[in-house]
This record gives sequence, C-alpha cells and structure tokens, in this order.
Amino acid sequence: MRLLDSHCHPDYAVKAGRLESWMGEAQAVGVEGVVAIGTDLNDWSAYRDLAQKHPLFFRHTVGLHPCHVTEGWEETVAAIAPYFADRTTPAALGEIGLDYFRLPADAAEAAQLKLWQQEAFRRQLMLAYQFGCPVVIHSRHAFPDCVRLIDESGIDWRKVVFHCFVEGPEQVRQINARGGRASFTGIITYPKSVEIRAALQAQGLARLMLETDAPYLAPQSVRGKENAPVNLPEICAQAAMLLGLPADEVAEVSTRNSKVFFGF
Repeated sequence: MRLLDSHCHPDYAVKAGRLESWMGEAQAVGVEGVVAIGTDLNDWSAYRDLAQKHPLFFRHTVGLHPCHVTEGWEETVAAIAPYFADRTTPAALGEIGLDYFRLPADAAEAAQLKLWQQEAFRRQLMLAYQFGCPVVIHSRHAFPDCVRLIDESGIDWRKVVFHCFVEGPEQVRQINARGGRASFTGIITYPKSVEIRAALQAQGLARLMLETDAPYLAPQSVRGKENAPVNLPEICAQAAMLLGLPADEVAEVSTRNSKVFFGF
C-alpha cells in the first residue's frame, strides 16, 4: 500500500528531535510522502528546509491560517510572495480560509476578527491567482463565506481542496460542482461523524485525498493521543469501507490525486 499524507504539521516532531524516527515509522506502513502545511511565519521557513533536505518525502506550503490572523496580519501576508521566488517553491498556498468557531465572546471583537479574516483570505486568494498555485482551504463554521470568496477571487476551483472536511454531502457537492475537492481525516473513523462519512461517499473516489492533520485528530483506535502519518492506513481503511472498495485501490487513487495536486 502506497499512501501520501496530504496535510500534516510536522513541526512537533522536529522540535521533539524525532523527525527521523517519525519518518521511518511512516515509511514502514507505506506512507511515501507528507505535505507540510504552513500556518504562520513561525513554520514557513522550517517546512521549506524540510522540503530541501528531504525532497523525495516532503512538500511544503505557506499561508496564514485564519486562527493566526490578528492585528498587523498585513505584514505577514506580504511576506508570502518571496517564498514563491525561492528555488524550493511551495507546493500550494495554505492553509488559508475562515474560522468562525473560535471567535471571541465579545460581539464587537468577533465582528472585527471576522473582517480581518475575510480580508486576509481575499489577499491570499489574490496571491494564489497571481501564482496559479493550488490552494488549501481551512473552513470551520464558515462554509458559505469561504465558497463565496473563492468564487469572487476567480481562481481555478480545480486547484482548491477543502482540507479536513467537516460538512455534509450537500456542501461537498457544491465544491465538486465547481471543480474542487474535499480531503478527509481521521474524523471519518469517529462514531458520531455520520454526515462527514456521507460527504466522503458523495464525493467518491475520483477526487479523494486523505490526510492526518497530525498531530491533531488521531483516528478512533488512538483517539486522544498524538497523531502522526503512521496512522494514515487506518483512515484509508475506513474510506475504503465507506466506498465499498479494496483499501489498496483507495490508497492508489488518493495518493495519485494528492501527488498531482501538490506536484510530487
């Protein structure tokens, strides 16, 4: 079985000094690559360095995560463009988007933060349009606004993936109808995730991408523990069961989809 973790945050393994063993464990179960997803200035250079040092295993992205959008975000977004002039070019811009789940309790503060998130998202979508690169979307309690802003940006929806999809089948059909796709995590193994499993089934195999979002969202067998790419086969097995297909076939197609999307 050959797998690719299309969305991971490996800085936790780097900081713990166990990157080599972390990679070895992943490779031992068939994970042949990882996309290291940028969220802020704090990890962009580190992930670029990983892609330079391990070009057969890592790709990297740069982007300002909506939960990191605070006052002064404009300077951070302005720092994105030079990374696309680097000899090790980011595989995508992301993760970017909107997160209305973690807004402050104060109504005025929440309204201000939503405006900042939306403007930061718009500017990063403009960069993605300029560079013609893929885009990794973070959307939580903000699906209609995310879709609207992507539509307004004019970017090619075929280069859009909604990572860690947590909506239902109707929403995934909206994305698919535009040419985009959803990626699924260990959440599909959780007993209560009925709508998310239905979304995976509605999208089907042809556009499927799989991810761990490690160190978050460990699948059911290790839920509550630190997640890692070594757990991707469990996610693949659940996806295969939902689609009524052999796990090897789901692994092959989802891996090919991720490789094409991110230019592996």
